[in-house]
Amino acid sequence: MRYGRVNFEYAADLAGREPEADGPIFMVNFMKYREVADYADKGTENASTRISGMEADDKYAPTEVLENIGADVAFFGRVVAQGDSGEWDRMGIVRYPTRRSFIEMQSRKDFQEKHVHKEAGMDYTIVLGALPAAAHTEIPRRGYVTFRLSARPIDASPDHRTASFVVENTILGDGRAWSHLVMEWSDEAPTVDSVARGGDAMVVVAQAEIDRMGKLLTSL
Repeated sequence: MRYGRVNFEYAADLAGREPEADGPIFMVNFMKYREVADYADKGTENASTRISGMEADDKYAPTEVLENIGADVAFFGRVVAQGDSGEWDRMGIVRYPTRRSFIEMQSRKDFQEKHVHKEAGMDYTIVLGALPAAAHTEIPRRGYVTFRLSARPIDASPDHRTASFVVENTILGDGRAWSHLVMEWSDEAPTVDSVARGGDAMVVVAQAEIDRMGKLLTSL
């Protein structure tokens, strides 16, 4: 994969889950775009079109495909603050009905037709599977969400502004292993302390454009 390292062991786990051991999972996406989309050797009508990586990803947007397989876009938003400036551009979360459905989607023709735009636009990404760490109450939508990803456990209890997840594994990334993810909702964009790139923690603040997390967390 040109924009990340595939974890084939986790892919096999996702694809091979027996129904009784499967179920809904949140796939969390940290996204960084190319300045200019690269359609080289993609054979699309867009190959000679000069657009940004973000514009290419907008063409990707597989909402119909997700709807057809019973998946929900849980969160989508542009990054407005982060621990390392310029590391990420957008955040996205999709709740899939099963792990197997995430893998099976990759071979669908309608998905592949869309995916060419993601390949052209994405510079690098981290995609991880996450499960709620505890029972959650409904979280009202607010303007901003802070994502705190760590390779170590994070002591955070769910409440009306906080969601806590255990990271099951990373399907696409840079080789780092992650343990916990905490999401914190706020009405204003918070100040973020500096966090060194490439370490065992990340902090990202995104302005919510789509946010169904609060309801989806209580409907598992």
